[in-house]
Amino acid sequence: MAAPRQRRNRTSLAHKVSYAVRHPQRVPAHLRRAARDAWLRARHRDHIAYYRAVMASDTARSPEGAVGSASQERWLALGQMQFDYLTEHGLKPQDRMLEIGCGNLRAGWRFIDYLEPGHYYGIDISPDILVEAERTVVRRNLQDKLPYLALTTDLTLDFLPSGWFSVVHAHSVFSHSPLEVIEECLAHVGRVLAPDGFFDFTFDRTEGTEHQVLHEDFYYRTETLIGLAEKHGMAARFMDDWERRPHGQSKIRVSHP
Repeated sequence: MAAPRQRRNRTSLAHKVSYAVRHPQRVPAHLRRAARDAWLRARHRDHIAYYRAVMASDTARSPEGAVGSASQERWLALGQMQFDYLTEHGLKPQDRMLEIGCGNLRAGWRFIDYLEPGHYYGIDISPDILVEAERTVVRRNLQDKLPYLALTTDLTLDFLPSGWFSVVHAHSVFSHSPLEVIEECLAHVGRVLAPDGFFDFTFDRTEGTEHQVLHEDFYYRTETLIGLAEKHGMAARFMDDWERRPHGQSKIRVSHP
């Protein structure tokens, strides 16, 4: 049976009223976020441009908060969780890794430190958060590991080499993406993925109605995303063991069939 949180429709009036009654202290922040959403949506009709503006706003307040971490301690813990999961699933120093939505290297700095020099490639749509990523490289003294950090405007991955990456990773990216952005990634990730490689991504899972909140948080059914991967010739499976981690999102692994 699905957990109650996975059956909620956060756009319903009943949920909003119930949430406001249970958490009145959070109402002012939500209203500020709703006002920002309306302002930015009026200026940026394209989702990538819109979310780049969201990231600029969030990064200016807190680089850790911009990637979903309320504190430095939580930033470190979430990065460690991602790193531990992939190393437990066979990540080796010789792997070549692409991190989609690398942010300020919450997990990326650990991957950079672990992988052989030049084997980490991080991309993001936000120039502001990539500046913070460069600062993380400096703070962690990882310059000699030669990480690549690149700005992108879409997820076609067309500037990357074919069959090059043995591991592709996207944490808390599809949870902020409309379906057309996710499909664009799934349509092209197979080209850059090595024959025996895999692509792990997290998403906000619902077992009820798919919905979005303020154009920033998107909730999808597992079968929708697995179906999209299969539509583009990839195999996909739900990663049950990730569910045991203390994280609110779920994970799917995509690979060549």
